[in-house]
Amino acid sequence: MNDLLPVGETVANWSPPPRPTGEVLQGRFVRLEPLDAERHAALLFRAFEGHDDRWTYMPYGPFHSSAQFHRWVRETVGRPEHVFYAIQDLTSGAFGGVASFLRIAPEAGSIEVGNIHFAPSLAGSRAATEAMYLMMRWAFDAGYRRYEWKCNALNKNSRRAAQRLGFSYEGVFRQATVVKGRNRDTAWFACIDKEWPALQEAFAAWLAPSNFDTEGRQKESLSDLTRLVRAGSDPTL
Repeated sequence: MNDLLPVGETVANWSPPPRPTGEVLQGRFVRLEPLDAERHAALLFRAFEGHDDRWTYMPYGPFHSSAQFHRWVRETVGRPEHVFYAIQDLTSGAFGGVASFLRIAPEAGSIEVGNIHFAPSLAGSRAATEAMYLMMRWAFDAGYRRYEWKCNALNKNSRRAAQRLGFSYEGVFRQATVVKGRNRDTAWFACIDKEWPALQEAFAAWLAPSNFDTEGRQKESLSDLTRLVRAGSDPTL
């Protein structure tokens, strides 16, 4: 080997992490449990019903009947390439969202969070943010080196959410796929294990009861807390 050629740094004392198996993840505001058609489909359908626009950038949906959504859940959770969670807001007790691990590559130490869909009752809440934190924490605690977020490049809300949560912008893959008969350019974001300790501190500070007033309004934003950790910012935001 030519010693003058640059090579990557040695990854010492590392071995492929385990695949997620649907462990229950619970925090102060939220509980994530393996998505199950019999237990969750009807509850989630009621939470999602009447908000068809929220499915615009998803590769599936909207669903126009409880039976149709039940069938989708049943067929989806049986596929081995991802691990889906149902998300329960512990304050209200209601199930209001789903999310999954996907593109799980232990041999590379890489895993993605995706298929994120929140009902209006959950979106923007402390429970929603804590759900994303718990999934990220599981991945890095398990030994993954890279945690990814990808979305339709036109989905500004998703791009904004990725940055807020501490993911660094990595670029756009043009004409990455076709979704619902339309072109999709895909925006890529990720955070890596070296950034996790600082991100974990940012989440802890944001989720702390002292960060909210008596009416539940935040005193310091998560975006401000994660800004110094991110390696790259989305130029479109």
